Amino acid sequence: MSSLNSLAVAVEVASRKRDDARQALQDMLAAQQAARAQLDQLEDYARETQARWGMKADTTMKPEVMYHHYQFMDRLGHAAGVQNGVVGDHAHRVEAARRALLEAELRLASLRKVMEKRRHDLELAEMRRDQKQTDERAALQYRSAIQGSEGREY
Repeated sequence: MSSLNSLAVAVEVASRKRDDARQALQDMLAAQQAARAQLDQLEDYARETQARWGMKADTTMKPEVMYHHYQFMDRLGHAAGVQNGVVGDHAHRVEAARRALLEAELRLASLRKVMEKRRHDLELAEMRRDQKQTDERAALQYRSAIQGSEGREY
């Protein structure tokens, strides 16, 4: 029984670790989604800014204004590139969290299976012990009956 108790504790610990891994995955997914939303915002802003400049193509611009516009667009592109790296980092973290969750679930499932096998083995041993006791009582009763009938014959 103590082995079942220790297995029950191990299953409980593994369940908590699995729940923690699941929460970590959910947190990573939320962070990835936020990073992706921020990247989408940067890209949308860059497209809108470029579209506004495209509408004014027939107007004449001073070279300084054009220089500042291109410099600003380069900075937006750089920011989008950095954010794209952040999104990639989050994707790796999400994948690592998924693997950790899978490992935790496999560990929990294997512990539950071991616990169920031990429980089954203990029940089987108990049934065999009960059957042995029943067989011994029946043998004693049979011997008593035989000895009692032999005593009457003589």
